Amino acid sequence: MNSETNTENLAITNRPWGHYETIHGDDYTSYKVKKIVVLPYKRLSLQSHNKRCEHWVIVSGKGKVQLDKDFLIVEKNSHIYIPVETTHRIENIGDELLVFIETQIGSYLGEDDIIRYEDDYNRV
Repeated sequence: MNSETNTENLAITNRPWGHYETIHGDDYTSYKVKKIVVLPYKRLSLQSHNKRCEHWVIVSGKGKVQLDKDFLIVEKNSHIYIPVETTHRIENIGDELLVFIETQIGSYLGEDDIIRYEDDYNRV
């Protein structure tokens, strides 16, 4: 099995709202793919990024997405595009896990490109 298809050693990164796994890429590969799992009734921080856009595809669960001042309900098969510098967050509004695949595209993809505006876990 080559390194592009090897998923046996994915590191899970725990967060107060759930966890994520990087499926492919790193901070400097121009794109990165993550599987993100949000626990019931938890939400990510309201945030933006200066160096990347994101594409989200919902694979299970039900969520509420904030894009700037707009709110959208998402379910399995929904997809969201988040341009660079757009404030955004997702909230699990159901009883089951909310799972989505995030593809990041940009010149730098590190976690330190997160600008937090609001956070339920005091990480602002």
